[in-house]
Amino acid sequence: MKILLLNGPNLNLLGTREPEIYGTVSMEKHLELLQKAYPKHEILYYQSNVEGEIINRLQENDFEALIINPGAFTHYSYAIADCLKNISQPKIEVHISNIYKREEFRQKSVTAVNADGIISGFGMNGYSLAVASLIL
Repeated sequence: MKILLLNGPNLNLLGTREPEIYGTVSMEKHLELLQKAYPKHEILYYQSNVEGEIINRLQENDFEALIINPGAFTHYSYAIADCLKNISQPKIEVHISNIYKREEFRQKSVTAVNADGIISGFGMNGYSLAVASLIL
């Protein structure tokens, strides 16, 4: 299976950004671990801090399943939500932290309504859980 793992704004800083919330493992290191754990599957990776670039990447439609962590766009990007609505492939929204234990504005996801499932609060393991759920 070809899986697109797409991260939104500031997630390029994983490993150094607020390690008490997001941990100390970089996304590059975690991608290595995912590839080793799921060698039969192709995991494509894309990250952008720009909303339009995320939409453009999603519209390339060159994947069989999607794992998306929209970052801060989770809470207000109706443009990404609309884009997700038009993707027929299975899609899982992932959040490293438990968004329901954070500030009130972070507890609402406008994108989740267009995902098949949500994984929140399991740290970087959330990405592995998402892959596992997609390949079952």
